[in-house]
Parts: sequence; C-alpha cells; structure tokens
Amino acid sequence: MNLIDLILLAIALGIDCLVASFSQGLIFNTNRLKSSLQLALVMGVFQGGMPLIGYVGTDYMYKFVLPYSKWIVFGIFLVLGLKFILEAFKTQKEEIHCIGLKCLIGLGVATSIDALVSGSTLRLTETNLLIAGLIIGVVSFLMSMAGFWSGNYVKNIPSKYLEISGGIILILLALKSII
Repeated sequence: MNLIDLILLAIALGIDCLVASFSQGLIFNTNRLKSSLQLALVMGVFQGGMPLIGYVGTDYMYKFVLPYSKWIVFGIFLVLGLKFILEAFKTQKEEIHCIGLKCLIGLGVATSIDALVSGSTLRLTETNLLIAGLIIGVVSFLMSMAGFWSGNYVKNIPSKYLEISGGIILILLALKSII
C-alpha cells in the first residue's frame, strides 16, 4: 500500500472512533478536555495496535496465502466496506456513554475489531507495519477528538453518512487491490 492508501484506510477505520466519540461528546459537559484526550488516546492506541496483531497472525500463514493475496485483500476490504454500509442502516439500540478505564478499554476493543482484520491486508500487501500502525493510530486519535468535540457542539449529525463513506472507501481499496 502506498501512503495515500494507508491514509484512506486509516480514515475508513477511524469512522468508528469518530462515531463512538461523537456519542460520548453529546453527553459530557464537565472535564471535556480530559475526557476527550483520554478517549482519543485509547482509540488511537487500539486502532493503531490491533493491525499489528492481525499482521503477526497473517505472518504465520504468509507462505500459504501469498499466491491468493490480492484476492484475500479484495475480499477483506469488500466485506468490511459492505459491513460498514449495512451497519449504517441498522438502528442503534444502545449507545455507550462512559469515560472510566474499563469502559474506555471496552470501547477501544469494540471499535478496533475492523482494524485487527485489516492488519492481515497490511502483511499481504507487504506494507511497512510501523508506518501503517502510526498512521492509523494518529488518524484515529484525531478523528476521535473531532467526533467528541463535534458532539459537544452539534447534536444531530447522522452517523450513517459517515459509516457509508467509510464503507465506500474500503470497497474502493478492495477494487484497487485487484486492478
């Protein structure tokens, strides 16, 4: 993957951070700076770290899947993209509102499962792991901050448009991987 692809991947993965942080920003009126920094830091660390796990997991199978790597990358990005778009149309029954350590870690894990899966595509495309993790982590941190603070100022941004945008980006990356 080149730098532009990595940034697009980071933005697509960061959509979950933005949406989750937006919902947190809607309810917090005190200690906003501290809460936003804690939330963004956890999101950035998990989003940047989870691809490392996926990368290492794929490393064990690398020799066996290399001949099919572009199709595996295509499939993963396509499925993730479609998942984002489908989830945009589902009604959210429960919103998580918390800033405690336990809840932050749970929120970090929940929003970074897609990043874990995308880690395998980093290995299959022979992308530099350190650079990819840093870009994904920093973009997720920034998107989390943006989500939290926009939640404080704007109460009615439909998150479904953000999720659809993330899905489209992932599908475009899927198509690019087979071209």
